[in-house]
Amino acid sequence: MVGGGGAAGEARGRAWAGPEGRPHLAGQAPAPAVSPFQCLARARGLRDLSGDGGVRKEELRPGAGPAVPPAASVAVKYSGYLEHWDEPFCTNCYSKSPGLMKLGKDITLGGLEIGLLTMKKGEVARFVFMPDYAYGQQGCPPLIPPNATVMFEVEVLDFLDSDESDTFFDLTAAFSILGRSPSSEAEQCQIDASKLLVLLNLSLTYLKLERPAQALAYGEKALEIDQRNAKALFRCGQACLCMTEYEKARDFLVRAQHIQPFNHDINNELKKLASCYKDYMEKEKEMCCRMFAPLNSSSG
Repeated sequence: MVGGGGAAGEARGRAWAGPEGRPHLAGQAPAPAVSPFQCLARARGLRDLSGDGGVRKEELRPGAGPAVPPAASVAVKYSGYLEHWDEPFCTNCYSKSPGLMKLGKDITLGGLEIGLLTMKKGEVARFVFMPDYAYGQQGCPPLIPPNATVMFEVEVLDFLDSDESDTFFDLTAAFSILGRSPSSEAEQCQIDASKLLVLLNLSLTYLKLERPAQALAYGEKALEIDQRNAKALFRCGQACLCMTEYEKARDFLVRAQHIQPFNHDINNELKKLASCYKDYMEKEKEMCCRMFAPLNSSSG
């Protein structure tokens, strides 16, 4: 008989699996119930970030550079899961470019804020949050039940430190204010001058965030105000180079160079473009050789 007999068999027969799969003998008081996510956190040895087990972390992919600083604004992808649910109850992973969220303001889960402060750019991590660090004793009806332990998977795409993020949000607010209708031609000139400065700074900010498509969009809006603005042409050239659109990058940078022929940054960017384009052509040539090598060998 599977399981054996005798005294040992009888002892096993009187035992049943308690929380976390530990045997619990009849007559003993059962241990406090432990949720599946808590079992997962302990079984996989997730790091205790809060000191009381309320926030636990498992690094799935390491990041690079410094950790997210306090009061920063972060661009993240996340999915939140409830126990016994296969699908996330909240996620932004279907968004192509998640917006910035400011720590201490836009993020309402205490556990998530604690976790983000331990992450680096490019890092992917899994967190388990106890109720006190998530939605509390009341939950968030009807979706989140009371005393819910939740799990989040988070990827840090990028972040701005406190000063940079404050500048960014000031710029976006200023840009919306500058969209008002002018009362005179002189006021329109003042608005255009202010708007141009904001657009150039927004373009630079998105380049730092490694979002060149947005940087290009704001640079082109700046050129609508002043088509001979060397800084706007330079920003557009940088953005196109990041997107490997070499012809467009060269067009923008050469136009900028014609306006400011001795600008050190513009000339260096043109050198960088030439080097990147040379590497690109060499790789294309190598790929073509590999493609046609079997044809040459068979014809010989």
